Amino acid sequence: MSSEKILVVDDNLNICELLRLYIEKEGFHVVIANDGREALMKFEEEKPDLILLDVMLPGLDGWQVCREIRKVSTCPIIMLTAKGEVFDKVLGLELGADDYVVKPFEAKEIIARIRAVLRRTGKNDDNIVKEVKLDKLSINLTNYELKVNNVVVDTPPKEMELIYHLASNPNRVFTRDQLLDEVWGFDYYGDSRTVDVHVKRLREKIDGASDKWELKTVWGVGYKFETKE
Repeated sequence: MSSEKILVVDDNLNICELLRLYIEKEGFHVVIANDGREALMKFEEEKPDLILLDVMLPGLDGWQVCREIRKVSTCPIIMLTAKGEVFDKVLGLELGADDYVVKPFEAKEIIARIRAVLRRTGKNDDNIVKEVKLDKLSINLTNYELKVNNVVVDTPPKEMELIYHLASNPNRVFTRDQLLDEVWGFDYYGDSRTVDVHVKRLREKIDGASDKWELKTVWGVGYKFETKE
């Protein structure tokens, strides 16, 4: 049985109780919050392993809550919303959400997403150090720490996960849609410009540090982390 703690944030009490029923049946522990400020308070008090976060909340909305949590934590966040527009998905990605579920949802889908995000973010692998070391570059996903020329560079969680994923698969070409699926975990349709934005920001931090590796654009396809002998 699972022992991870899930914080469910939704102003609809019926949805909260329904999610509690689904999730606790799978062995998780559930904590409930019904507005944005309560969500931040419960996050501090309970230190959950994952957050199911509704977008439309009274007071602070889900985007604001996500933004505040991302200032201090890499805790996985799955956004819940009745909206399915591309804009909402892009915004969720940019703010650091790990996944995105559109209401109405099936119980099996919610549980599958929770398990997938926990697995992808390494919450079940506490003893495994996820690190890639190259010439003048260290990418430690366990501590979410990027070092260039042995200097720690401030890097948001999704940029860390993206560079780790690429560097862990040297010389492999990924399409933008593959990166969205494998790094963000979204069922994503439409504009994939968020990948380009994250790559651009990473290049500003790592380009030129070494001639033994390079974050390259493969025109018409996507990106790869190229290593040279």
